[in-house]
Amino acid sequence: MTTEDLSGMGPLVARLGRAGQRLRHADRARPWVLDTAVVVVVFLVFCLPDLLHAVGVIGGDGDGPRRFRLAFTRLPVAGMLALQAGLVVPLLWRRRAPAAAFGAVTAVFVLQWSLGALLRADVALFVALYSLALHGRLRQLPWACAVAAGALSLVAARVSVAMSVWDALFFLFSTATAALALGLMIRIRRAQLAGLRDRATRLEIERDQRDRLAVASERARVAREMHDIVGHNLSVIITLADAGAYAAGAAPERGKEALHLIGDTGRQALSELRRVLGVLREPDGPRGEPELSPQPGLADIDALCEAVRAAGLEVVYRTAGDIDALDSGVQLTVYRIAQEALTNTLKHAGAGARANLAVLVEDTRLTITVQDSGPSTPVGRPGPANEEGHGLVGMRERAALYGGHVSAGPAGGAGWMVRATLDLAPQAGAR
Repeated sequence: MTTEDLSGMGPLVARLGRAGQRLRHADRARPWVLDTAVVVVVFLVFCLPDLLHAVGVIGGDGDGPRRFRLAFTRLPVAGMLALQAGLVVPLLWRRRAPAAAFGAVTAVFVLQWSLGALLRADVALFVALYSLALHGRLRQLPWACAVAAGALSLVAARVSVAMSVWDALFFLFSTATAALALGLMIRIRRAQLAGLRDRATRLEIERDQRDRLAVASERARVAREMHDIVGHNLSVIITLADAGAYAAGAAPERGKEALHLIGDTGRQALSELRRVLGVLREPDGPRGEPELSPQPGLADIDALCEAVRAAGLEVVYRTAGDIDALDSGVQLTVYRIAQEALTNTLKHAGAGARANLAVLVEDTRLTITVQDSGPSTPVGRPGPANEEGHGLVGMRERAALYGGHVSAGPAGGAGWMVRATLDLAPQAGAR
């Protein structure tokens, strides 16, 4: 076969595939059409020639040996029609009740050969056996094979006058085996296709679930970023506004300075919100793409401390270890934890308090410590210890991404300490 022949088979195979799909859809809609068509084809091909011989339309009894022709009983037309109907009509329910159809056909088959009659309609036995292998229960096949073997052995005994019993058995059993094997092969193929379709469906479901989980994870990430940005900057703005209102009468210049700081803090918060929310928008072309800026890292903690100092909180910031070697993800986590801890200090301890921020890197361990001196007027931390706000939960979630943990509690006197520990060792299975 040439390359041109192979290339020309593509459209033919596609057309055959589409025709097969249309036939399957039509069969599912009207299954009785195919069952009736099988019965009609068997009747026209195998039953009609015997009837035409019986009524004399086609003369002669065939070209077989005389002793072979004389070994069988000549049936009247009515008896032949009755036996043919008993063999062919049960094929109408060969798919809905394959075991019952096979039993009915086998019973008529045995009756026919017990009378010594030879009919071409005996092919119905192999059709019924094929249908049982394809549509029936597998546990029914052993007894069906045994019954078919017994019926075919009766045929071999009847035709022994014209041919060897072993030759007859070989031919009959080979035909029965072919029908059985064809039914099982198609059954296995259909089961494989059903398994592939089921697997494809499950993969689609798993893909949708992964997409939903990714969306939920991204929403949680954006929510954490929004909480950190809004919570910190609003705390600074509120503290500056209170300080400005207090200083407006006594020191107008300090009030003016507070207003400038509020504006700067608000612009910074707005810029960060645009950066976070910009990635969620659909770009509208080259000009519609969101303006992105790098995520904050350790280098931005100095600016964070300056903003908090401007709000009236004294901050002492120190680092130890090789902090420059930290990747951007770790630096963002450190920045957000420090930002949330300082925001809580500013919120609860208020202006005039002192906070010590320390970032320590030791081998594969990173520790962030934020300890404050407490409010100048002791009022305690609001709420019981078991009622945690979103800030502490967010810090713990960020630390958990690196196998770490966060602890928070009193640090002697009115002070409060937040300690976060991150594991910088590569995770198992990481490339």
